[in-house]
Amino acid sequence: MVYKWVVFFILLLKSNAKNIKKNNVLLILVDDLRPALGCYGDLNAYTPNIDKLAEKSVVFTRAYAQQALCAPSRNSLLTSRRPDTLHLYDFYSYWRNKNNYTTLPQYLKKNGYATKSIGKIFHPGISSNYSDDSPYSWTDVPFHPFTDKYKNTPVCFNNHGSELARNLVCPVNVTSMPRSTLPDLENLNAAKEYLSNYSKLKPFFLAVGFEKPHIPFKYPQEYLKFHPLSKFKLKNYYWPENITSLAYNPWIDLRQRDDINNLDLKFPWEKIPENFAAKIIQSYYAAVSYIDSLVGELLKKLIDLKLDKSTTVILTSDHGWSLGEHSLWAKYSNFDVAVRVPLIVSIPKKTKSKVYVKSIVELVDLFPTIAELVKLPIDVCGKVYSTTCSEGISFLPVISAYKNKIIRWKKAAFSQYPRPGLTPTWKPNSDEPRLNNIKIMGYTLRTARYRYTAWIPFNYTSNWDSIISQELYDHKNDPDEMINQQSNNNYLKIKTRLFKLLKSGWRKALP
Repeated sequence: MVYKWVVFFILLLKSNAKNIKKNNVLLILVDDLRPALGCYGDLNAYTPNIDKLAEKSVVFTRAYAQQALCAPSRNSLLTSRRPDTLHLYDFYSYWRNKNNYTTLPQYLKKNGYATKSIGKIFHPGISSNYSDDSPYSWTDVPFHPFTDKYKNTPVCFNNHGSELARNLVCPVNVTSMPRSTLPDLENLNAAKEYLSNYSKLKPFFLAVGFEKPHIPFKYPQEYLKFHPLSKFKLKNYYWPENITSLAYNPWIDLRQRDDINNLDLKFPWEKIPENFAAKIIQSYYAAVSYIDSLVGELLKKLIDLKLDKSTTVILTSDHGWSLGEHSLWAKYSNFDVAVRVPLIVSIPKKTKSKVYVKSIVELVDLFPTIAELVKLPIDVCGKVYSTTCSEGISFLPVISAYKNKIIRWKKAAFSQYPRPGLTPTWKPNSDEPRLNNIKIMGYTLRTARYRYTAWIPFNYTSNWDSIISQELYDHKNDPDEMINQQSNNNYLKIKTRLFKLLKSGWRKALP
């Protein structure tokens, strides 16, 4: 009789285990988005939908990318491996040709999830094997908008009449665009269609990559109404004398646009005139508001389909973007504005109100966090690597402790950027150097108070025995990173300690 009851309870437990439904996961990845959002306290932002998402989320205020360039950052995020492990610092190689690392969607797919990529998740091209790493990572064929082919087509009106141009600043009338649409409108429709056809036989991992505010700033012109030009003022619009030229990126991608090229600026130091610079900032914010409206529609679809109560939503970016700080534009640097990203995490029944968390997290932490969240935890990579391990760490304990808001966590976030030489150059491109042109690597770490950067020789591997240049910023007194304290003797002990931590690597910063 006892035996029969034991068998009964075992069968009951197995039955209940099968009936436990794992949460769906919606990852929203916004290209080139710095924390230019209302929920991050940006007074210039108009982002009501993302702000509404944040109302029931953990909002991380110190989240950092591993490299401020699309392909390396996305590969790092999706494999949870750092650029030096992947040996990928550009757009021109595929990590599986060297190491067959497991990706986040691949891991979830192997463990019963339906995985779908819409828009820009992996960087298209050779860096994802011209396939978005399909079929390894995705259950379905990844979706890319048909109108991506018109990305660099002259559709922008210039100031000289009706002639069309390839401009940086490009507000448009959508009905006049090819096929009367834009890529991110196609991405939104594809995501809504996927959700509508979701069978519920498996939990889903849906990754939606919106392409704006990546340049060109091509967005529906009606979003300018939220951003009158008068509200935008340039801040710290100069290059400090005490910062090495290695830290400078000459924003070559902007210079290749017709409206910037027409300014006839002397390379690499002449600044964009302030009146036009303000228009660039205006268009960046307008493009962010455009994406915010699409995020709102996507989240409304979740609610309409009654999927919101079973779907974890994570919104982040691949890296930040400079808007004139240090007289710089775009990404391509180690400054905070280039590597700091928004990170908003909403978990049904767990995150019931907005909580700001200052704990340091990195994009390599997303894979292990999502894995642990869906009860499929992975290990931190040890000395012997497996194909599935993490060079980050799950920040679920931070979320679980969010009511207290204080938890001992990472000492620092690690990022890096390569350069072909000591001074900014057009050829080789010092913003986007190819692997065989990289001669110097800038390694940087961000602690709660400081950012420390060491530029060292690089020849496929880093030479830590020689330091070419250093930077040290004290965020308590200099939150905009305009004063390099590396030669200030009052900071000597701090600089020595931070160099040791930077050289020791990310493992020494773990909690």
